[in-house]
Amino acid sequence: MIRQLRVKTNSRTELVDITQAVQRMVSESGIRSGICYVYVPHTTSAVTINENSDPNVGRDILKELNKVIPFDDDYGHTEGNSAAHIKSSVIGVSKAIVVEEGRLALGTWQAIFFCEFDGPRDRRVMVKVMKD
Repeated sequence: MIRQLRVKTNSRTELVDITQAVQRMVSESGIRSGICYVYVPHTTSAVTINENSDPNVGRDILKELNKVIPFDDDYGHTEGNSAAHIKSSVIGVSKAIVVEEGRLALGTWQAIFFCEFDGPRDRRVMVKVMKD
């Protein structure tokens, strides 16, 4: 079964830690060993796994993405959000995370982040947990 998580963002670009919500879905699934798929069905957002201990990591990621892929750069797409589309493609819209003993098998410092590149918005994240 596919579950949906709602994410409300507050900024044009933002990383939102969704780890606990995804873990809750894994726990509710009752699956002890398998794979958890996290998928973002939007063309101007993404999902990534990175450090959640130091908030500067997320800020640094967004800072560098905004430098490399600036908001205004004479893009052909006239909607004004080309940078968001490019960032989504670069970061990616899905992740697969191993589930062991009913828990996401993330590293000590790892967390799952919803990446907003065209906010603020109300977004969806789809989560599917599959048994081995």
